[in-house]
Parts: sequence; structure tokens; C-alpha cells
Amino acid sequence: MSRLFFLLPLLLFVAMAGYFFVRLGDDASIVPSALIDKPVPQIDAPPLLQGKPGITTADFSGEVKVLNVWASWCVPCRAEHPLVTRLAQTEGVPVYGLNWKDQKQAAVAWLNELGDPYGQIGFDEAGRNGIELGVYGVPETYIIDKDGRIRYKRVGPLTPSIMKDEVLPLIQELKK
Repeated sequence: MSRLFFLLPLLLFVAMAGYFFVRLGDDASIVPSALIDKPVPQIDAPPLLQGKPGITTADFSGEVKVLNVWASWCVPCRAEHPLVTRLAQTEGVPVYGLNWKDQKQAAVAWLNELGDPYGQIGFDEAGRNGIELGVYGVPETYIIDKDGRIRYKRVGPLTPSIMKDEVLPLIQELKK
């Protein structure tokens, strides 16, 4: 019995080490979301720009849409911006933006510098709308189907391979 008492910590350590070793190859950017296949939660973000609407939950029905959560202080957001722009301009899918935990002047300057691919842009200075979406960092990208259900969530910047292998095929499938 005393031997078992001394072996128990070793067995526990081996079990934990085995678990972590098996999980070592997992992609850390794939974050499961409780919102997948659920309706877009309650969003009511005022407009970032004058003359362009903000975003509300009601905006996410009727056709497939992409919601890109970004901030001017986010370096990966800057890196993915050309892909978001291409998505909006050439793929025939409306792209909406949610500016998250940012300063309005900095966000507007960022869009003036890099271009504005968004059909609508909500301003979420306090992060309340982001909380509803489960945002914990930027950039995050959501694909929302015709019925207003979140079908995909990407944490981290979009890349050409992610666009080609994940985003565009799903958009095409959902448009059918």
C-alpha cells in the first residue's frame, strides 16, 4: 500500500505528460466557439464613420456575410487587411467590420490610410458587443449564413492559405 502511495505522483505525472505530448501538434489558432451554428448574439454597435451605418443583429440575415473584428492598434489586423479588402471587392460577399476597443480617431485614420472594405462598420469602444460575440483578441473573423447563424470563427489573421482552404469554400457552400 505504501508503494502505491509513492507511485501515484509518478503515474499522475506520466499521464499529464502524455496528454500534453499528444496535444502538442494541435493548431492553437483553432478556438472552439459555443456560438458556432447559433444565431448572431445581440449586437448594437453605433457607426464608426458618419454616413455609414453601424451594425446590429438584424443586419446578419438574408445573405451570407463576413464580420471582421479589428483595431487600429492591432498589427495582425494590418497584415490581413489586404485579404479582407479582396474578399469584399472580388468575392461578392458583404464584409462588415466591428472596430473593437479602439480610439475613434485612430480607427478612422487607419481606414483612411489602408482603405475601407466594409459595407457597415460598428464602433465597439468599450468592448460590450465583442463580449456578446466571445471576442477576446483581434483580429477575429466570422462567417454568417443567410439565416443569421455563425458558421465559422477564425481567431487570428487571415492568410492566403486560410482564405483558399477554409473561408472561400465555406462561403461558396453557404451561398448555394
